[in-house]
Amino acid sequence: MQKSSQKLTRDSLYSLEEYSNIRSDFRKKVIEHKKDRQVHIGPHATLYFEDALTMQYQVQEMLRIERIFEAEGIEEELSAYNPLVPDGSNWKATFMVEYDDPEERKVALQRMVGIEDRVWVQVEGYDKVFAIADEDLERTTQDKTSSVHFMRFELSDAMISAVKEGSRVSMGIDHKNYQYTVDGIDDNVRQSLSRDLQ
Repeated sequence: MQKSSQKLTRDSLYSLEEYSNIRSDFRKKVIEHKKDRQVHIGPHATLYFEDALTMQYQVQEMLRIERIFEAEGIEEELSAYNPLVPDGSNWKATFMVEYDDPEERKVALQRMVGIEDRVWVQVEGYDKVFAIADEDLERTTQDKTSSVHFMRFELSDAMISAVKEGSRVSMGIDHKNYQYTVDGIDDNVRQSLSRDLQ
């Protein structure tokens, strides 16, 4: 399997037939992998960090559901999902605002306009790095934010070295209506995320 910072190509993927044979095992592997790639920030927000493996799973599932096997269709899926694979100098994440109750969620999303720009990561000894959110399309109106955002956290070379050397990593949200800090993420999550960096 390629390093997580490398983009997916058609050669990275299983054919529909191969995938149908290994899907159950592959899915288990991805679910296990994802456990070390999520950080809950407060009771209603989670960062799900993406990489080549999580994106390969998304692409394989799309190809399977849509029965896509022609090169052009496969390339379309790759170009849709590859932007969420880290580039070696950043972390990329799907950010979700999560409420079970639809009415509660609706009210919360109205109170959280702009939250996507207030999510941060911090390597110990360095300034907070705020998310660059929704580079593909705008997901917020003046009345409400979306429950899903795509984020990129761009790290300096010094930050990357510090993470690789085991420095503490914290994450949080500084929004006037939602303020929470995770003061030091779990070590297994930090180790998984350090593999995204080169």
